[in-house]
Amino acid sequence: MEQSFTLEGNVVDVVAGRIFPGKVTVKDGTITAVEENPGETYDTYLSPGLVDAHVHVESSLLSPSEFGRAALVHGTVASVSDPHEIANVLGIPGVEWMLEDAKKTPFHICFGAPSCVPATSFETAGAAFGPEEVDQLLARDDIPYLAEVMNFPGVINRDPHMMSIVQKAIDRGKRIDGHAPAVTGEAIEKYASAGIETDHESITLDEARQKCHLGMKIAIRDGSAARNFNDLWPLMAEFPDMCFLCSDDKHPDDLVVSHVDELVQRAITNGIEPMIALRAATLNPTKHYGLHNGLLQVGDSADIAEWDSLQTMKCQRCWASGQLVAEKGESLLEYQKPSTINKFEAPQTKPEDFQLPAVEGPRRIIVVLDGQIVTDETSAEADEADIENDLLYIAVVNRYAPAKPAVALIKGFGLRDGAMASSVAHDSHNVVVVGTNVRDLSRAVNLVIAAGGGLSLAAGKGGKVLPLPIAGLMSDGEAHDVARAFTGLTHAAKQLGCPLGSPFMTLSFMALPVIPKLKITDHGLFDVTTFSLV
Repeated sequence: MEQSFTLEGNVVDVVAGRIFPGKVTVKDGTITAVEENPGETYDTYLSPGLVDAHVHVESSLLSPSEFGRAALVHGTVASVSDPHEIANVLGIPGVEWMLEDAKKTPFHICFGAPSCVPATSFETAGAAFGPEEVDQLLARDDIPYLAEVMNFPGVINRDPHMMSIVQKAIDRGKRIDGHAPAVTGEAIEKYASAGIETDHESITLDEARQKCHLGMKIAIRDGSAARNFNDLWPLMAEFPDMCFLCSDDKHPDDLVVSHVDELVQRAITNGIEPMIALRAATLNPTKHYGLHNGLLQVGDSADIAEWDSLQTMKCQRCWASGQLVAEKGESLLEYQKPSTINKFEAPQTKPEDFQLPAVEGPRRIIVVLDGQIVTDETSAEADEADIENDLLYIAVVNRYAPAKPAVALIKGFGLRDGAMASSVAHDSHNVVVVGTNVRDLSRAVNLVIAAGGGLSLAAGKGGKVLPLPIAGLMSDGEAHDVARAFTGLTHAAKQLGCPLGSPFMTLSFMALPVIPKLKITDHGLFDVTTFSLV
């Protein structure tokens, strides 16, 4: 049965770069006409739906279909998503699971081929991708790009293995995403010259400018843990055609509140022209990646967001492929329970497993920076946790096979009691735990293991866990339910003294050995500056 309707409002034509009163006609999910209504006055604005230009769906703790259902409420109709989280756990079957589940939603998810599985050779993952596995994924029509090349030292130094993976994307004519935190000067020139086209890891405006001058496009990031928007937004005025907007990692409590709409609104409030801000969230990523979401042009898929104004950017209604999917902050799509897929082989732990290794001289200590996924470091003569000086235990437990945990000290989590653990531990997703004592460390880890993955908190005889049965990364529940459970755990961590804005998101990045400065994997402390185990 044919379905057609007409929308009226101030039409934001991001292709022509103009805004005019008009009407948009849609028939069977496709835009058939865009016409001006001279002299008419409208309160609302019609624009193409927004695009999150770089995100890991898994970090929302939701399945792809449920992530899409939640994002559509905010006028986001598409995402460029790197599935390397589930790839590190389950390999190609994990990526295939994501592709299949995404088909349940009208939300457009553009998945890439993960380039670094695992991110380094200094950790244990559930799978490993070489050039053959990457090429197998790149051969698919529904995978149009090589996802972020995190091993930037390998590219800069022209490591043969890493370069052979990059070459597979070049040979197939597919886009190549980058990942180069704090890389500047001659190093970034070498990185870009290898064919890397984008970056979402810039921290300073100067760093981002250097990358733009080399032709790299910048995805300005503001997510749940890494918040770079306040430093980078002026880039949109300087390089308007080279900027995207992205969240990278968005936890469920944040996703139910806002998404890319908030970044567009903040850019406009800061003085960026609305057309430039909206192009960064629509036209620029859509053209770069060749996405299938529409741009409000005749013949396009009807992926449309209706806004109350271009100052407040509150989404009134959202259509995906011509279907009204959200209205006034509520999803009109039914929840679809996903299947589960997992790999979790870790045995239960004992408190004595978490003894610190002996060291000669001062002990190197990770220092957390709130709102950042980079860390600093300090040192101290310490053989155990020191709560008064905010020195806590941090450990990583191999989830794929029985092994002795790697244990170190960390500063900045501020817990006065208990421990918190997570099987979301970028990127290999072993179990990472931080706490004040070895008893609670063991209890928190065991709660995660018993659930087959999850987030947990343990203090004394009490404990709670948010199960993540899909690869130990995602819940099979609804967005608002997961958000409430996650908010409860976050609140409990803060009651125990943690001052961080997003404690569990920050914890999840402490095991990522491609983000400076000092991190910990299941093999031990890792110095990202020298790219070596301590």
